[in-house]
This record gives sequence, C-alpha cells and structure tokens, in this order.
Amino acid sequence: MEAPERIEPDLEVVRELKELTGGAFKRCGQCATCTVVCDLSAPDGDYPRGKMLWAQWGLKDRLLRSLEPWLCYYCGKCSQRCPRKAEPGETLMGLRRWLTSRYDVTGLSRLLYRSWKAELLVLLLVALATALGLLGWGYAHGNIHHYDGALAFLPSAVIHRFDWAMAGVLTLFLGINAARMWWFTMAKGEPHPAPLASYLRQLPLLPLHFLTQKRFSACDSRRPWAIHLVLMLSYVSLFTLIMFFLHDMQSGPAINWKVHAIGYAASAGLLGTVIFAIRGRLAKVEEQYKHSHESDWLFLALLALVTLTGVTQHALHRTGHPLEANVAYVVHLSLVVPMLLLEVPFGKWSHMIYRPLAVYLDSVRRDALAHEKVTETSPEAAAGTAAGRAAHESHA
Repeated sequence: MEAPERIEPDLEVVRELKELTGGAFKRCGQCATCTVVCDLSAPDGDYPRGKMLWAQWGLKDRLLRSLEPWLCYYCGKCSQRCPRKAEPGETLMGLRRWLTSRYDVTGLSRLLYRSWKAELLVLLLVALATALGLLGWGYAHGNIHHYDGALAFLPSAVIHRFDWAMAGVLTLFLGINAARMWWFTMAKGEPHPAPLASYLRQLPLLPLHFLTQKRFSACDSRRPWAIHLVLMLSYVSLFTLIMFFLHDMQSGPAINWKVHAIGYAASAGLLGTVIFAIRGRLAKVEEQYKHSHESDWLFLALLALVTLTGVTQHALHRTGHPLEANVAYVVHLSLVVPMLLLEVPFGKWSHMIYRPLAVYLDSVRRDALAHEKVTETSPEAAAGTAAGRAAHESHA
C-alpha cells in the first residue's frame, strides 16, 4: 500500500502568489461555483477550484506539476459568478506569472514580475544599449542621410543578420524554458511517464493551438478569442515578414504590395487590439480587464510603441525623408530588441508558447492514460493477471 502524499504548505509561495494576484484567492470557500460555470472545465475535474486550494496552501510541487493554469484563457465568468469575490480568474493569471518565473532558469522573469520599476529599468537599459550600438555601427559604415543603397545607414543585409542573431538567442531562452516546463509537468517525480507514442499521436495539436487558439473559442463569449487571435496572427505575420522578407520590406521608397499589404494588415491588427486592451483596462467593465498588473501595462505600452515607431519609420521612408526615417528606425529597433529578448521569453508574450504547449502536454497525458486503461482491460492483460493470481495462490 502506497504511503499517503505528504502535504507541506509553503508560506513563501503563498506570499509570492499574493503579490502576483492581489490575494483575493484567500477568500475562496471551495464552493466549486467556478468549476461549475467554467466552459473549459472537464466534467470529472476540479478546475479551477483545486488550484485555488493549492494557492491557499502554497503547495509548490503540485502547482509546478499542474498544466491547468495554462488551460485558462481568463474569460472572467468564474470571477463574475464567485459568491465570495475570490477572483479565481485573476488567481489563475497570477499562477501563470508565478509558473513563468519558475520555468525561467535565469531568475530574470521573477525580477520583472515582482518589481515594475526593475522591469522598466531593464527595458530602458537594453533599449539604450541597442540604440548606441546601432548608431555606432551606422555612423562607422554608412550615412544617416541615406536609407537605401551603398551608403545606407542601416542596410537590410546587416539588420537581417542582426535579426537572426536575436532569433537564435530567443529560441535558446524559449527552448530552455519550455524544456523546464515539460520537466516539471511531465517528467519530474512521474512514476509512469507518458510513452513516446502518445507524444507523436498528439503532436499536430501543437501547431494547431499555436496558430488558432482553438481551445479559447470554446468559451461562452467568442469576442475575446477573436481579439486574441487577431493579435497573435498579426504578431506572427510581422515576425515572419521581418525574418524572411526584410529586404523586400525595407527596399523602396516604392511600395512592394506583395509584402507590404500583409504588413499593413498585421500592423493594423496589432494597433487595433492594443487600443482595445488599453480601453478595456481603463474602463474596467469586463471581468478580465478589472485587474491590471504593472507588467500588463508595460507590455501594452511597449507593444504600442513598437507598432507606432514601425509605422512612422515606414511612412517617413516612403515619403522621401531618409534622415527622419533612419532616426525612427533606430528608435523602433531599440524597442524591438527588449520586447523580443525580455518580454517574449520572460514576460507576458511567453504565454504564446506555454499555452499551446500546455494543451499539447495535457492531451499527451490523457492519451497515455487512455491507452494504459485499454491495455489493462485487454484480454491478454486480463489473462496475464489471472495467471499471475493462480500462480500466487498455488505457491501459497
């Protein structure tokens, strides 16, 4: 007979979660209203009620093993219906911040989430270092009055190599963080790890949920899903254009509609969704916008500035103002670097990796469990069990 699991509350975890959520979860009375009203809760599950209890007790190991905070898209219905105003939606949001900091081996994510002043300072320092580096290179190799050609201040070939170097660093950080997520949730302390076959069978879910946020569409209100999808696809579209079609994007001043049409649509999508989110957080009418962590505001401000400076740089170049376009380009790139190297792997942008990965890993778990049950109930397994029981009785 297995020994019962030893439960050891961690008050430090409770304190951290209180900082990240506002502490309303301590009012939870375990009535299970949140679980009943949640459109994404499984019929036999305790989500999100169980996570509220684990947060109250600071059950660190259970929280680290859990994928369920990532399966929530914060539609706000649970918080709206909670009779004790325990804010389960905000609690799960805070758990995602806490988990992000735990997956990060550098400790930078924890610093950024616990102090908005530290986050702002780091963002400004990285932006300043980027600007100085770009200006130094530009003045040494080009002419700030030239945007294109042999004397270009920041030629597309150089920026292309710079972009790919950033992509390599970004991939390294995200890969390590995703591997730690897998380790905590699927490997560490697991007596029966999921077989490789389950990972392969469920693999198509990873790109599907990354590109469509399909699970989010199952929520009662589809408007938040549609807005989130536009934001996600706009960002991915711009990232793809910059990584693979930068020369076509930057050449000019004539407009190349084959790439710029997509760029215009993606920029409009980014700017529109950011404005919508800012208005929502200022109005505080919809449940998911009633509580804003400092990191939420910094994230939105940075994304808005990146979009606006990119549009400004493009407009100045197309209208024949190379000096002003180069200055705007330096400012734009100086904001892009901290967003890609800080916000994506260590801040809120990391959700675009963790969420689809969590859906995938959760499906792997379910697949492995389902096949394990089938194996246990198969005639061959039953015969083996009966033979083993007979041999044991004969020996006795």
